[in-house]
Amino acid sequence: MFGKKKKSADLDYDETYYDDESYAAEYDDAAYEGDSYDGVDYDADYDDLDIDEDADTADIPTIDPADAKKAGPYDFDDVAELLTDVNDQRLDLGSVILPVPPGGQLQVEMTPDGTPQAVHLATDHGRLTVAAYAAPKSPGQWRTVAADLAESLRKDGARVAVESGPWGRELLAVTEGADLRFIGIDGYRWMVRLVAAGPSGSADDGTPLIAAARAILRETVIRRGTDPLPVRDPLPVVLPPQLAEQLAAAHQAQVEAQQQQLAAQAAAQATPASVIPPRMPQEPRRGADGSAMQQLGLT
Repeated sequence: MFGKKKKSADLDYDETYYDDESYAAEYDDAAYEGDSYDGVDYDADYDDLDIDEDADTADIPTIDPADAKKAGPYDFDDVAELLTDVNDQRLDLGSVILPVPPGGQLQVEMTPDGTPQAVHLATDHGRLTVAAYAAPKSPGQWRTVAADLAESLRKDGARVAVESGPWGRELLAVTEGADLRFIGIDGYRWMVRLVAAGPSGSADDGTPLIAAARAILRETVIRRGTDPLPVRDPLPVVLPPQLAEQLAAAHQAQVEAQQQQLAAQAAAQATPASVIPPRMPQEPRRGADGSAMQQLGLT
């Protein structure tokens, strides 16, 4: 559920996402400070949908598990017909369909060529990132991924704890810049993972950030598709047309501004500096009978 853009709170912490090296989409080198990215990012204004910014996460429109084959997160094939009742209050990103918490702000991370790479939900309590991956038909991928993540995080100096959540194993990592919680769930040929990042203490069990994270996951729908994909490959992110056009225009404007800046720098380097001729030493004045110094008998 996403509505008019609300000015996000200033996040006064550094956010660093980690991922297993075998994932195609890695976050190891993506360091975030506040609302800024090292790469290209845009805040999306999704004006077509209205929300009550004073509402609680409990107001997210839900799918009745009794009508689906099991509780969420859901497989698209199981709830496609049920989505029609709440579809206008969800964000369809192709591989994942998300309810967005009231007051949340959508942030899209782009690759240099303008392709959406990750979608983040910035809230007053921290940032949430949901991504889906290809997986085997049988469950168990998240357990392996969690072990790899824990090892990678510890090598980077984080303090990592394995905790039990509603879907089983969760990772809590305390880093120098932010606290992180990784929640993973296995589905049929897919795995979904949510990363919650915020200031110290915000990723603990029972905090508003984690309550919002679990509420979103319970209502997330995964559209796996039928294409064969290598295990652990991220499922593609596809932006809604209106949002894609808005971000493409912003990306093009940024590229043109960077090109103009580079052209100006190149022109400045190509322009030679003004050359000031060296000052020649001044010779003593000379008169008819020799120089002034000679006439005074000083030479």
